[in-house]
Amino acid sequence: MTFHDLYERYPDLHIDVETEQRLLVEHGAVVFQHPFYWYSSPAIVKEWQDLVLQYGFAYGEGGTALQGKIMINVLTTGGPAESYSAESVNRFTVRQLLAPFEQTARLCGMDYLPPAVIHGTDRFSEAELAAHADDYQRLVTALRDGTLDLAAARQCERLNANLDSLINAGTAA
Repeated sequence: MTFHDLYERYPDLHIDVETEQRLLVEHGAVVFQHPFYWYSSPAIVKEWQDLVLQYGFAYGEGGTALQGKIMINVLTTGGPAESYSAESVNRFTVRQLLAPFEQTARLCGMDYLPPAVIHGTDRFSEAELAAHADDYQRLVTALRDGTLDLAAARQCERLNANLDSLINAGTAA
């Protein structure tokens, strides 16, 4: 398991494509952890995708390096969960707004799982923050250990909404 902070690694935004592609090949899952800026990711994540997910590597003829790997977004929002629905000011669910990520994963032959979304982060108490951190650790550990029920996870709107029911002692499906 590798934690890889793109802004720390590339403060000048000059992404080392070969290093990033090597990291992708070495790991079974890619977790994009970021705040939900204007219904998307920070600019460096998009830049990373544009440069690293090359034709012939990630997709297209000979582009099989990522096939079968898992992709997940782990997001934070300032707004409450209720603000992400057809009836709300944002008009769409977070999952719907992440359609470009899901399609990117599919183009690359990856298994896109629903996002883990932590809403209302600007109003957390220390206890709430600790509980979310614990859930995030459990999610990443379950991914690493193969104890996340992938079939059930694919049916969720948000992975962290019912995490206890998704983590099991068996192998991932």
